[in-house]
Amino acid sequence: MNDVTFADVVSASERLRHIAHRTPIIISRTLNERTGAQVFLKCENFQRVGAFKFRGAYNAISQLSDDQKRCGVITYSSGNHAQAVALVGQLLGIKTTIVMPENAPATKRAATADYGANIVFYNPAEADRKQLAEQLAYEHGYTIIPPYDHPQVIAGQGTSAYELLQDIPDLDLLLVCCGGGGLLSGSAIAAKGSSSKIRVIGIEPELANDATLSFRTKTLHTIHNPPTIADGTRTPSLGIDHTFRLVLQYVDDMQTVSEDAIKDAVRFAFYRLKLVIEPSGALGLSALLSGVVSATDQKVGVIISGGNIDAETMTQILSEPHTP
Repeated sequence: MNDVTFADVVSASERLRHIAHRTPIIISRTLNERTGAQVFLKCENFQRVGAFKFRGAYNAISQLSDDQKRCGVITYSSGNHAQAVALVGQLLGIKTTIVMPENAPATKRAATADYGANIVFYNPAEADRKQLAEQLAYEHGYTIIPPYDHPQVIAGQGTSAYELLQDIPDLDLLLVCCGGGGLLSGSAIAAKGSSSKIRVIGIEPELANDATLSFRTKTLHTIHNPPTIADGTRTPSLGIDHTFRLVLQYVDDMQTVSEDAIKDAVRFAFYRLKLVIEPSGALGLSALLSGVVSATDQKVGVIISGGNIDAETMTQILSEPHTP
């Protein structure tokens, strides 16, 4: 079992230099006043493909052997990792195949196709995406690049937090959204390697709280197809090979937020911060705004993981009653 270390995150950062965007850090006086904290938003919605997933995909795929690159890669994803793998394939001249659920957001499906990937759709109520990808990999010789449970993917995802802590080294707290745990475990490794005092809290939707249950019981829990609006967190569980163990080792706490709190955060970002954030990317912000995480008088970093929200979902969220 390969461990992922702080040195791996640093190496990934060097590998991604001039390839991935060094995304901006946004501050807001209104946000600080509402939370009683100094909040620094690391805006991965401005990353290539509109999400942090590019970091891990490039770090993993760029290190494949020439034979593996010639045979092509395959992954399974609801959208952001799909787009990331497709774009990396386009950049490196590698054939990509994506196993994607039929109900993936339209914008993510379209972008994945535009980057030149071959998309294999499946019904999540009837098929297991990982098993389907493994079967196709066996038949065609593809290398599987999992969306989160992979050492080089995890190290790449951690570079976002590493950059944040290079720019704001004295953070007290780091809030990171959690689906399969790649971003959370990579960020926690980066945080603990960068600072001796920082606490890392993973944030999940209440309706997709498998990682929180796993963290609290130290036993891996699974929730299939959770009905949360945060589509990037509909993963069934933390990764059994890597992210479950790494979350237990490096993360200080896990908390959950309601669907209403997630939508409130998306609206706050849109109206007050002028940022377009997808529901999965708003989890850390929602934890602060809703009071699930209290950070009074602390310096808080929040990873805004992505901005790939389709028009229908954004219209639904913005049309609901809200407090300005």
